[in-house]
Amino acid sequence: MITKRVIPCLDVDRGRVVKGIEFQNLRDAGDPVERALGYEADGADELVLLDVSATREGRGHALETVRRVRRALGIPLTVGGGVRTIEDAVALLQAGADKVALNSAAWREPALVGRLAERFGSQCVTVAIDAKAVAGGYELRIAAGVEATGQDAIAWGAEVAALGAGELLVTSIDRDGRQSGYELPLIRALASLTSLPIVASGGARTAEHLAEALDCGASAVLLASILHSGDTTVAALKSQLLALDYPIRPC
Repeated sequence: MITKRVIPCLDVDRGRVVKGIEFQNLRDAGDPVERALGYEADGADELVLLDVSATREGRGHALETVRRVRRALGIPLTVGGGVRTIEDAVALLQAGADKVALNSAAWREPALVGRLAERFGSQCVTVAIDAKAVAGGYELRIAAGVEATGQDAIAWGAEVAALGAGELLVTSIDRDGRQSGYELPLIRALASLTSLPIVASGGARTAEHLAEALDCGASAVLLASILHSGDTTVAALKSQLLALDYPIRPC
């Protein structure tokens, strides 16, 4: 059985970790290097680092933050935010990213997904899908959730898989920061359409929430608010999942 992953997420704005609710009202949550080191020591399998203001401000990712985190970190690192070109991806990989995540650029220029996969390999390309519940399904949102696209998020997942993406990072905007559990129908629908690994994001509070997402087909679960607040730890959640017989790497 394939090992499932538990992945802390650091949303970063101007060199500081931030967290909000439904992508809004961001508050300071600490230094990214300190957070990264703590989560790695606690048993995190990977880390995701997202520059939440890069696309909105029309700039690339803050590379120095990536370098600082990479120098301290030993586990795989996915970096997103402001990836618009091949050159942006090269800069992030040279700064220490193992994978690059793109959202807005994938929608605006779908061929970029394929070019990145051809240049670096599909395993290096993560497409982030920020989904908003609408009548009849889910709509893809871009630009940190602000811009509506009219695109069905589930169909988009299947499309980027065909274009060459190696992984989907799927966030429910409605559940982001709410700690009410993941958007299970969204995860289930995407898992039924593609064999790509799905990283479920948005809404975790308990080990049971993580288990539900894994049961729906997620390969990994992303965590932010509950870790930043100190409500629980990676080690505690992994211990509970192991007790439930989920294939998790021990801390």
